[in-house]
Amino acid sequence: MTSDFPSGAERSNETRDTGDDNAFARLEKEMANMRDAIGGLSDQISDAASDLGAVAQEQARRGMKHARANMGSMVNDASDRLGVVANRAQSQASSLGDSLEDAVQERPLATLALAVGLGFLAGVIWRR
Repeated sequence: MTSDFPSGAERSNETRDTGDDNAFARLEKEMANMRDAIGGLSDQISDAASDLGAVAQEQARRGMKHARANMGSMVNDASDRLGVVANRAQSQASSLGDSLEDAVQERPLATLALAVGLGFLAGVIWRR
């Protein structure tokens, strides 16, 4: 005997199927929301990384400008110091030349003997 009305077991199965369909629809909706949230988070992370890269690039530029400025001042300072040292060395060489010239004029024989002795020592050392 077939009836046009569903039995209690059939109604229970339909209710379960409808409940499962509703749960599945809610799950799909939640998954879509999660995908959207993850996409938004991904965009935020991308923007933050881009901003961080721009900040790092600007810091690097500032560091390079600062290093160039410091390098220029260091080169100028070193050049000034080298000029002072060169002037002192030239002054000392000139003073030594004047002293030798005075010694040669005051004691020509002693200077000649000294030059011969130094030449002899240089020759002996050179042979070895």
